[in-house]
Amino acid sequence: MDTIAIISDVHGNIPALEAVLNDISRRKITRIFCLGDLVGKGPDSVAVVDIVKERCERIVMGNWDDLVTKPNDHEEVSWHRNILGVDRLNFLRSLPFSIEFFMSGKFIRLFHASPRSLYERIQPWDALEKRLSLCQSSVFCLEDREADVIGYGDIHNAYLQHSNGKVLFNVGSVGNPLDSVDASYAIVEGAMDEERSSAPFELRFIKVPYDIEMAVRLAVAAKVPSSEAYIKELRTGKYRGLKD
Repeated sequence: MDTIAIISDVHGNIPALEAVLNDISRRKITRIFCLGDLVGKGPDSVAVVDIVKERCERIVMGNWDDLVTKPNDHEEVSWHRNILGVDRLNFLRSLPFSIEFFMSGKFIRLFHASPRSLYERIQPWDALEKRLSLCQSSVFCLEDREADVIGYGDIHNAYLQHSNGKVLFNVGSVGNPLDSVDASYAIVEGAMDEERSSAPFELRFIKVPYDIEMAVRLAVAAKVPSSEAYIKELRTGKYRGLKD
């Protein structure tokens, strides 16, 4: 049986990333996939890119990873772009759109937000038709076929749903969780690269406490733009766009 840890949306939060990687190591999991948004929001985009590049076997592009590679007048995006440097920006530009493979007879597709875009946001409470569209293929995907299992990031809200024979899951966020204050990631286990297999398939979610106040102190010290909203999200696990 093969075991893969899937992380996403680290957003420059080193204390959260270190806590998650320590938990993955404690479980003796050696394969890690990352579903994007390494950068933005938190103060340590530079360190996160370097660590994820070293530790993760496969990485896809997130919307923030795309945003920072392009000229932008937005203060927060420009701040992160300016600290990353040419080599890291080129690395982010080179990231693929999706990861696709068979595990225990199931075709699995992983991406950041949707099979069509880095910027299309799909929530677990959206209409069933919209949620099931996550299983479709597009010109950005590697295979022209529907997925049996899809996993994604972007919404920072971990969930698992079974609908019409499909499995939909969101891994949540390592560095900016918005369903609880704990860092989140997922583990999949099965027989890797087996298109026809009777081997079991397992999917589970892990929540990892980390030093939130350390992350707050790092953001304050770095004088990250929009740090007040970011810090509130870290401490409450609630999206800044929601009314109190």
